[in-house]
Amino acid sequence: MKLHSIVNGLQLALRASVGAGVSIGLAQLFRLEYPIYALVAAVLVTDFSPAQTSKLGVQRIGATVVGAVCGAIIRLGLAPDPWTIGLSILVAMSICHVARLAGGAKVAGYIAGIVVLSHGDQPWVYAFYRLIETALGIGVAWIISFVPRLIRMEDPGMADPEKKSP
Repeated sequence: MKLHSIVNGLQLALRASVGAGVSIGLAQLFRLEYPIYALVAAVLVTDFSPAQTSKLGVQRIGATVVGAVCGAIIRLGLAPDPWTIGLSILVAMSICHVARLAGGAKVAGYIAGIVVLSHGDQPWVYAFYRLIETALGIGVAWIISFVPRLIRMEDPGMADPEKKSP
């Protein structure tokens, strides 16, 4: 493994860990019920680039909304059995692909499945809090993406145009 890959990987891991820790701390401070969703969101969207973090964040927020709404609507009409959970995942992921949120389709699927499986008594409340916790984690990751890298190391092979792959 090349030194630049190790250094960049460690710096990204540091950003993700700080983002996760800050997100958990804030979620606990605000007494949110499931701070793990803030942690997950912070780690999943962490990037060196604010633009990339924002792009990933928008997809995750959109996917969270799609998953939560699909799960809540389906759960209002159907019992939480394996078929209903599968249906909610199918619908949520399909909507994400149609709505150009394909990068967040898996997130939408698992949120929809969780809403149907575990939160039938108050699916809309659960959906609202998932959105808040996800937005919190994404916001923290986005702010951290503006911190410059501690050590800048680019791939030495990318500096030479002859070595770029087609």
